[in-house]
Amino acid sequence: MPMRTSESSRSRSGKGAGIGLALVSAVAFGGSGVAAKPLIEAGLDPLHVVWLRVTGAALVMAPLAVRHRALLRRRPALLLGYGLLAVAGVQACYFAAISRIPVGVALLVEYLAPALVLGWVRFVQRRPVTRAAALGVVLAVGGLACVVEVWSGLGFDALGLLFALGAACCQVGYFILSDHGGEPGGAAAPDPLGVIAYGLLVGAAALTAVARPWTMDWTVLAHTARMDGSAVPAAALLAWIVLVATVLAYVTGVLSVRRLSPQVAGVVACLEAVIATVLAWVLLGEHLSAPQVVGGVVVLLGAFIAQSSAPAKSSTEPVAGGGAERELAARGTAA
Repeated sequence: MPMRTSESSRSRSGKGAGIGLALVSAVAFGGSGVAAKPLIEAGLDPLHVVWLRVTGAALVMAPLAVRHRALLRRRPALLLGYGLLAVAGVQACYFAAISRIPVGVALLVEYLAPALVLGWVRFVQRRPVTRAAALGVVLAVGGLACVVEVWSGLGFDALGLLFALGAACCQVGYFILSDHGGEPGGAAAPDPLGVIAYGLLVGAAALTAVARPWTMDWTVLAHTARMDGSAVPAAALLAWIVLVATVLAYVTGVLSVRRLSPQVAGVVACLEAVIATVLAWVLLGEHLSAPQVVGGVVVLLGAFIAQSSAPAKSSTEPVAGGGAERELAARGTAA
């Protein structure tokens, strides 16, 4: 009996630590837009901010890439897809979106990704989905209509909304890639930290070609940026984006899923949209109306139902809780 009690206590302790890490990851991810928007308004192009974020994080995570260099031979397609879609694509579209629409709105649109995955499963792969999953999609779309205030003829910049939808589509692309990325025969799943490290390197390389950082106005980083009227050192905002909103966010997210299941971690990760909206409200003065707040809650509820009702794969998943790819996809986003 004492042994069982001890094991139960350790299990509860592990779950508590996992939830704590998941909350840290959600807060860190949620703070990325709040720190990036002042830099964009100070004169940096959104692509340049993304390049600084991804390249800085790639340099910090480079030792992990060296440690897991065997991944280059074992899973090149996964690394390429993760770098181009989950890192470069999501971040570039998201930062372009927040340069034109509020942070909370952009992130809520991005949370359509689980619903879009269900659409892919049903209409492209022609696999059946549950009624609960269909309900989740309907709720997510209906909530989004409230968030963007369709009754007022789209109260936000249409291009900004398209960029946010592009971020959601990039997440869908990564989820689909992950669905086909399992190794046959139950071989060992790739370490998610190694995948993240190489994803950042691939994303940095792709963004270098697109963003052309040599054309960036580097002097912006030597001055201050305005955060709802307050002056904040631009270099401090960049350090937050790289070290906290990227490196810490990814690492704590992966560690949380190793103590929880991807489903539980994904639920906690839904708080990212709430945290980002609250931070934007407090720090940037971006206020959402009551219908938008209600719509946001409905979007998150629909995303959760759609994500938790997806058809289960009948495959062996060696990493505790559901495989490395599902660990990386657990936050629904990510980005």
